[in-house]
This record gives sequence, C-alpha cells and structure tokens, in this order.
Amino acid sequence: MTVRDKVGQLFMIGFQGTDLSGEFLDWLKEYRPGGVILFSRNLVDPFQIARLTNALQEQAPNGPLLIAVDQEGGRVSRLPQGFTIFPPAMAVASCQSADVAYSAAEVTAKELRAVGINMNMAPVLDVNSNPTNPIIGDRAFGQTADLVCTYGTATFQGLQGNGVIACGKHFPGHGETATDSHEVLPVVEVSRTRLEEVELRPFRHAIKNGLATIMSAHVLYPALDAKAPATLSPVILTELLQGYLAFRGLVLTDDLDMKAILNHSSVGDAAVRSLQAGADMLLVCHQQDHQTAAIHAVEKALEDGVLLMNRIEASQARISSLKERFLPPHRPVNLDTVLEVVGCRSHRDLLQKIQKVAVRS
Repeated sequence: MTVRDKVGQLFMIGFQGTDLSGEFLDWLKEYRPGGVILFSRNLVDPFQIARLTNALQEQAPNGPLLIAVDQEGGRVSRLPQGFTIFPPAMAVASCQSADVAYSAAEVTAKELRAVGINMNMAPVLDVNSNPTNPIIGDRAFGQTADLVCTYGTATFQGLQGNGVIACGKHFPGHGETATDSHEVLPVVEVSRTRLEEVELRPFRHAIKNGLATIMSAHVLYPALDAKAPATLSPVILTELLQGYLAFRGLVLTDDLDMKAILNHSSVGDAAVRSLQAGADMLLVCHQQDHQTAAIHAVEKALEDGVLLMNRIEASQARISSLKERFLPPHRPVNLDTVLEVVGCRSHRDLLQKIQKVAVRS
C-alpha cells in the first residue's frame, strides 16, 4: 500500500445524494477511504440501498469497504420505509428480556446485510443517569449500569452474531451530559470513582464479551483528563480504554464535523490529535472539504514526524483484522432476494410483540 492508501483506510466518510456523482467517484479514487457511513439523505428504499452499496464496493481498490449506518431504533433510525424499525433502546429493555433484545438486533442485522450494510453504529452503552440529558434519553437502555450491561451486550451480540459489526458508543459515557456535543463541548463533572461505578461498567462488560468496535465521545471528563475531550485524549483512549480496560478492538471517533470539536480545533488538527490519542478510524460525516483537509493533515503529520508510520500501520492492521473477521470476499447484493428478508412477516411479528409490551410498560 502507498502512504495515501494507508491513510485513506483510517477514514470513514459520509457523502451527499442517493447515488454516486462523478465528483464523488473522483474523490473516492483519489483518497480511497476505508469506510463509508450512510444517512437518511442517502437512502430511498431497499432496492436503491442495495444498488448503492454494490456501487460503493465496486469502487474499493483495497478490499471491501466498511459500510455503516446509525440504526439504533426509535428516533435514531436512518433506514427508510419498508424496513423493520424497532422502538428505541429503552422500549426494547422494557420487555425485560435479553432474548428479545438479541432478536431485535438479529432482525436489524439480517436486514442490513440484505442490502449490503455491514456495520451498525449501535448499541448506545451510555447510562441515562441525567434525566435532562438532551441527546441520550431513550436511546439508552436504562438509568442503571446493570440494565445497560444486560441489554447492550445482548444487542451487540445479536448484531455481530449475524454478521454485522457493532459499535458501542459513546466512550467513556455520554449519559450524564447536560448539553449536546453536536453543538457544544459537554463537560461531565463526576469523580473517577463514579465513572468506574456507572459510566465505565457497560463498556467493561461489553469488552469482556467481545464487542468489536467502540466510538469515542466528544465530551470533557476533568476527573480523567482536564484538558482534552475523550476523542483527543491519550489518557482516555490509550491509557484507559486500551490499557486499563484492555480493549483490543477498533477505536472509532464520533464525527469530527461536530461543533464540540470544530469550535475548538480545525478538522485537520483534530484528525491528527485523535490518532495521537489512540483512535484507529476517523469519522468525518458531512463536508467533503473537511474530509480532504483531514487526510492531508494526517499525511503532512507523517511527513513532519508528528505522526509515525508504525502508529498508522497499527491502526490499519486493526481495520484489516476487523474486515477479515466480518467481511467475506465481496459479492454484490442480489436484488431478487432483498424483499425475502427486509420487512418480512416474521420480522414484523417481532416488532409488534415489542411494541405491545413497551406500551404496557
């Protein structure tokens, strides 16, 4: 691989539109990212999604792409009508059955795989400890670490057991925040002891049970690092997550286009600092000029010795290992079989069961 190939593999990017424009195809050929994340703006119906993921994989010169989506259920659901869309995590947990949580994730995984999506940015492993939290709420499985441990683990095992990479978020915990990291940098003023007892427990439990990837939070935790948010903190991503908690999977940043980062840093500087902190893959979801700037900044940091090539190669190796584990040699999605899976009767029956129990709870 060239330096550009190695750097490109460290990026997961978003794009505009429901098909691949000539401009975007040119960008893909030049920068060769390791992954793509899809949003509602990209998705129309099951057949269009299958055609889109087929086209994306055809453009991947360095092996299959990670193709991700935020499909938590409830208000964070990117899939369009026709798919089986489950209620939010808290409603699933109200069924009081880990088997039900596993089954819901299993259905989601099967429908994602049916249209060529191989990674889900779920489950949320945050504990909804602050009832006024503007961003987590019912996206969490509950208000206690025990609930999140139980249903978070069942959910990621349901995804990964059916061939879709799960991503636990937002490390080391977004549940106590009072502001939205899309807009500002939240600060969580709790002790290290409290973090150990509440926020870190679901992540520790998930790590012990085989979670493949973890997403960092754009949140400042003074008890851990008074200067840098988790995404930019070697204390949190390297010493705590990879050292103390012994996580050996892939560390992914939350979107570097969010204001919690951009209000304090350029996207290029944030990309370099995230890699220095211990992140393996950088998420830049919205602006193509930011994606280009971030890649160039990492390349410049390598030229200047600010980043070392062995650091880049270690992350690139973890990305390759993840792909080898979950992504078989690419075969295009067969459009003739999509509706045999997406929105099928048994999937709708499970959804109705969960909805009935959730309403009574």
